[in-house]
Amino acid sequence: MALILCVETSSTNCSVALATDNEVSFVQKFGVKSCWDLLEDNSDNYSHGERLHLYIEEILTRNNVKPQDLDAIAVSAGPGSYTGLRIGVATVKGLCYSLDIPMIAISTLASLKVQASGFESDYIIPMLDARRMEVYAAIYKNDELLETARPIVLDEISFLRFRESSITTFIGTGVDKFKDLIKEESHHYITANPTAITLCDIAMDKYKKSDTVDVAYFEPFYLKEFKAG
Repeated sequence: MALILCVETSSTNCSVALATDNEVSFVQKFGVKSCWDLLEDNSDNYSHGERLHLYIEEILTRNNVKPQDLDAIAVSAGPGSYTGLRIGVATVKGLCYSLDIPMIAISTLASLKVQASGFESDYIIPMLDARRMEVYAAIYKNDELLETARPIVLDEISFLRFRESSITTFIGTGVDKFKDLIKEESHHYITANPTAITLCDIAMDKYKKSDTVDVAYFEPFYLKEFKAG
């Protein structure tokens, strides 16, 4: 039985989950099949520095899992909050190095897309707030990635060719400002933070394919250089 710790810190949600391939999903949401347990604080404040290590310890302890029992650790790799990603990736790097186990990196937008699994639409556009009218966004048709993640300054014609020809699901922390901007009721708008539960199935699939990253050299997918405000 494979056992993977999943860590999500790309937004204000400090979230950890355990994934297993024993065909028992105790946390059933978004169609995820492999989540054993989930612990998170989906608040308005960034608490990763104070809570992430405590959450990891708690989720392992309450499931009688020792760190040495883990087969791999997966982390949300970005885009997202510079500080949140840095804390999550640094934590996972340290654990993987000390336990000598693989590290799995997962696109934050790819995992965010999983939350839209229950909505009928032609396209899914996950978008994360990047302040002012900017978002980080990617475009999917079913599970096919049509346009890779990039920064986009929103205006009335953003994603117009997808909006005009089809029903599109917009999901993420940047959705509200986009909905207010275009004022179109024909699409699905889901305001959501990334969560570790949606890392589970992706992490398990990557683990079985040995799709891992180099612990020493991996860096988060920031998309833009950090600028102190």
